[in-house]
Amino acid sequence: MKRNVILGMLASTAIFMSCSHDKVTASYQVIPLPQEITAKDGNGAFALTDRTVITYPSSNEALKSNAELLAGYISQLTGHKLKVTDTPSDENAIVLLDNLDASSPEAYTLDVTPTLITINGTTAAGNFYGIQTLRKSIPEKGDHDVEFPAVNISDSPRFAYRGAMLDVSRHFFPVDSVKKFIDMLALHNINRFHWHLSEDQGWRIEIKSRPRLAEIASKRKGTCVSHDFSTSDSIPYGGFYTQDEAREIVKYASDRHITVIPEIDMPGHMVAALSAYPELGCTGGPYEVWQRWGVSEDLLCAGNDKAYEFIDDVLSEIVDIFPSEYIHVGGDECPKVRWENCPKCQAKIRELRLKDDAKGSAEQKLQSYFMHHASDFLTSRGRKMIGWDETLEGGLAPGAIVMSWRGEEGAKEAARQGHDAIMTPTGYMYFDYYQTLDREGEPDAIGGYVPVEKVYSFNPTPDDMTDEEKKHILGVQANLWTEYIPEYSQVEYMELPRMAALAEVQWTDPSKKDYKNFTHRVPQLAEHYKANGYRYATHIFNVNGILTPNPETGTIDAVFSTVDDAPVYYTLDGSEPNVSSTLYEKPVQLTQSGTIKAVA
Repeated sequence: MKRNVILGMLASTAIFMSCSHDKVTASYQVIPLPQEITAKDGNGAFALTDRTVITYPSSNEALKSNAELLAGYISQLTGHKLKVTDTPSDENAIVLLDNLDASSPEAYTLDVTPTLITINGTTAAGNFYGIQTLRKSIPEKGDHDVEFPAVNISDSPRFAYRGAMLDVSRHFFPVDSVKKFIDMLALHNINRFHWHLSEDQGWRIEIKSRPRLAEIASKRKGTCVSHDFSTSDSIPYGGFYTQDEAREIVKYASDRHITVIPEIDMPGHMVAALSAYPELGCTGGPYEVWQRWGVSEDLLCAGNDKAYEFIDDVLSEIVDIFPSEYIHVGGDECPKVRWENCPKCQAKIRELRLKDDAKGSAEQKLQSYFMHHASDFLTSRGRKMIGWDETLEGGLAPGAIVMSWRGEEGAKEAARQGHDAIMTPTGYMYFDYYQTLDREGEPDAIGGYVPVEKVYSFNPTPDDMTDEEKKHILGVQANLWTEYIPEYSQVEYMELPRMAALAEVQWTDPSKKDYKNFTHRVPQLAEHYKANGYRYATHIFNVNGILTPNPETGTIDAVFSTVDDAPVYYTLDGSEPNVSSTLYEKPVQLTQSGTIKAVA
């Protein structure tokens, strides 16, 4: 009887939603959660229809671009094709401005009245993030009008650096896929795209002064099968981006206020480059682009002047393609076996008078010398070097930034030394790790376990850091290495919805973070994943239970009873209830047909 009552309530809710399908109400409980949301009680709502216009100041090309993107978002979600104009309007308009007086260049206000929606940013970037909040407040895709309740939102990001890294060297993804990745970053307010372009398994960027990198280093004869590095599928594999394609991606990202940070990993992870230019290695080769994963002992010869000329040639073209303030030069996983046995490297060590001591071995200091060379070159071009936390070994170059991946200690040590750092520890921010312990049916992954809740729990400024040290933490980044990700759809699956948790770590004030509240906001964001055709993991949605609709929000919360102190999960298909020792409290939603969304 109780189950029949519940089903009747669900059916009634479904009929109500179906009848109101031509009009939906926006919800500002978006991800990342804005810093301040102030409802204007009793002030009505703005009705977005096909007669609404989007306005921007005359001759402001950046806001014109923003306006066109907003028009595209609204068309996708509502079917309305809004006019974009530089003619001012004082009614039925979304007004875009960039003259907000705020300390953060990415701050914005979003003001909604019954006649106007005004999005004002400190800069065009701030305005863009206001657009993202407005976009994500639309609860679902469909041909409908939208009512935006009167509100004032004041928002700005916690961190200036909000990054996501995509490795295209182990597996290559074409330009259109990279653009989809960038669009995914924009949806989550992420403003740095770290593009990992070189590896032992493939070199992915055209360097005109070194043509063999594209001709030889971008191709391998096969790929190892799963986790068995001794195997090869013997299927030729390759790909690279031309410089024109790279510039196209830089422009596409820039239009969405995202900076592309390229990475050329050195002096290790260079087997692909050595296959094209064997004279740059310690042994002279021959070398072959790696078909396996892992870390190679072959690296650039730090005692060979031609290796430094190679780095200068490559970085010279990289800084010409990428206008980013930061250029990533790797520095990780660099075994010193070859250098220890290389006459040229040992001669260089003697020339530089490098010796083993408490600060590191002579070979570690030789790597520091190598990285100093790269840093000095970038500094001469007005850029700054980012390196993985191994660059701390042997001494950091002046002005170098540390990306801390082997835990948090690398960032802490860099901050203690007065260097800026970016947090990207494996235990929280490696999205190539599994996101569930139940791996049956999951795509292959490198290992590890980083669920959504673990990502959300990360504190980029640990309590054991001083206030002065915390100022050196530029921000947070998640990394996706692609050894076990051969298809782009799997990129999306590994990123989503963990990227939602990342976004809130990067953007939202810690005092406003609450994981249970976050899970109640994820379903609305998932509607945007669906609207964009993204493939996403559904582990946090998996729940059966007694379902009671909330008439105010349209959301259904799972409510559980118990039998002998164990939670009981009631199903809606008439089957007997099942008993579990684990209780999940996750939100689900009702579709127009009366079925339940996001329930496995």
